[in-house]
Amino acid sequence: MKLNKLSLRVRIFFAMILLVLIASILIAGVTIYQYNEEARDYHKERLERKEKAIIADINYVIRETTYPVETDKVSLIFKDEIYRIAEIHGLRINLYDTEGSLLITSKASFVNDSITKCIETEVLNQISNTAEHRFVIKNEKNGETFQSSYTYLYDTKSKALGILNLPYLENDDFLNKELNEFLKRLAYAYVFMLLIAILLALLLSKYITRTLKTISDKINETRLEKRNKKIDISSSSEEISTLVNSYNSMIDELEESAVKLATNEREQAWREMAKQVAHEIKNPLTPMRLSVQSFQRKFDPQDEKIFQKVDEYSQTLIQQIDTMSSIASAFSNFAKMPAQQNEMLNVPNIVKLGLDIFSEDYIVFSSEDDEIMANFDRTQLIRVVTNLVKNGIQSIPLEQESPRIEVRVATEADMVIITVEDNGIGISEEIGQKIFEPKFTTKSSGMGLGLAMVKNIMETYNGTITFTSQLGRGTIFKVIFPKA
Repeated sequence: MKLNKLSLRVRIFFAMILLVLIASILIAGVTIYQYNEEARDYHKERLERKEKAIIADINYVIRETTYPVETDKVSLIFKDEIYRIAEIHGLRINLYDTEGSLLITSKASFVNDSITKCIETEVLNQISNTAEHRFVIKNEKNGETFQSSYTYLYDTKSKALGILNLPYLENDDFLNKELNEFLKRLAYAYVFMLLIAILLALLLSKYITRTLKTISDKINETRLEKRNKKIDISSSSEEISTLVNSYNSMIDELEESAVKLATNEREQAWREMAKQVAHEIKNPLTPMRLSVQSFQRKFDPQDEKIFQKVDEYSQTLIQQIDTMSSIASAFSNFAKMPAQQNEMLNVPNIVKLGLDIFSEDYIVFSSEDDEIMANFDRTQLIRVVTNLVKNGIQSIPLEQESPRIEVRVATEADMVIITVEDNGIGISEEIGQKIFEPKFTTKSSGMGLGLAMVKNIMETYNGTITFTSQLGRGTIFKVIFPKA
C-alpha cells in the first residue's frame, strides 16, 4: 500500500501515532544511555575513593610499624593489617613489589593461579610511564565487569615501596533495578499517552478532513451556469480560514464573471437586433412622409370635407411615423452608444444643465464644490443624469404628498460621485437583479433601454452604477467615475 494512496485522514492518524512511538523510543534510549553513563561514572569515582582511603590506611600502618620500611618487609608489615583494611573497605587487596611479584594478598586461601602471581610487563610499563603512576584495567568475565587498579606505594621518604592492586567488581544490580523500575513506569505512561494520541488523532483528523471535505464538496458543486453558495465555517484554523476565504472570493469573482458574461451576451444580442430594427424601420420612413406631404398638396378642393379628411389622415400617419422614428432612434442609439467625444467638463454645471429640462419643482440639486472636473462626453453625461432623474420621477406615485428627488455631486479620493435619490415606491430584490438588462422595464411605456444605456456609458468611462432601495421608501442610484 503506497503512502500517497492513503487518505489525508489516515495519514494524519498514522503520523501522530508514529510521532508518539518515536518519542517513546528516543526517550527510552536516552534514559538507558544516561543510566549507563551514570553507572560508569559511579564505579570509576567509587574505585578512586576506595583507593584513596586504602592508601591512607596503608600509609598509616607504614608510619606506625616497627619493622624496617623495605619492600622485602612488606609481607611482615601487613601480615595482619591487610585483612583489617580489606574488611573495613570491602575490597580485596593485593600488594606487589616494584618488579610485579606478589608479596601478600588479603584473600585467606586461594587455589593456585586464581590470583595473578606477577603483574604483566605491559601493565608495569603503563604504571611507570604515567605521571600519577596509576593504571586501571577493565575486563569482563562471565557477564560481569571487573576493574583492577594498580598504584605505586611509597615509604615515608617518597621512595617506591611496592604496587597496590585493588580488584573491583562493578555490581550494577541496584542501578539495573532502578532503571527497570523507571522504564516500567515510563512504559505505563507511554501506553496511556498512546491511547490519548490515538483518540486525539482520530478526532483531529476527522475535524481537519471534515472541513476539507466540505470545501471539496463545494468545489465539486461549483458551476458557472448557476448561483453557487459560499462556505460558512464559524470556527477553523488560520489555514482553513484562508482556504475558505479564497474559495468565497473565487465564488464572488465567478458570479461576477458569469453576470458580466450573460449581460454581455444579452447586450450583444440586443445590439444586433437594434441595428436590424433600426435598418428595417428607417428605410420606409422618408418615402412615407413624402407621400403624405404630396397627398396633402394634391387634395380635391371640391370635396367639402376633403381638408378635414386629409388633415386627420396626415396627422395620424405622421404621428405614427414619428413614433416609429423615435423607436428606431432609441434602438439605434443603444446599438452604437456611447459615441465618445471626451472633453474637460465641470460636472456640477453639466448636471444642472441636464436638470433644466425638468419642470418638477421637487427636484433639488447640490454639490460639495462648484468646480469638479472630469473627462466625459457632454451629451452622454446629460443622458446619464436625465435617465436617472426620469426613473426617479416615474417611481413616485401621483398621490405622493411630498415627492422629492435629490441630485448630489461629490468627490471621494480621485473619483466623482453623482447620486440621485428619490422617495418613490422602491425596487424589489427580484426586479433589482434585472434592472440593468436591455429591454427590461416595469413601466407600461418606454423601451427599457434607459438604465442599460446608463450602465454602458459608465462602463465605457471606467465607471460604475449601483443602487440601494427600500420598498415604499425610495431608491438611491449612485454613479462613480474618475476625476480629471
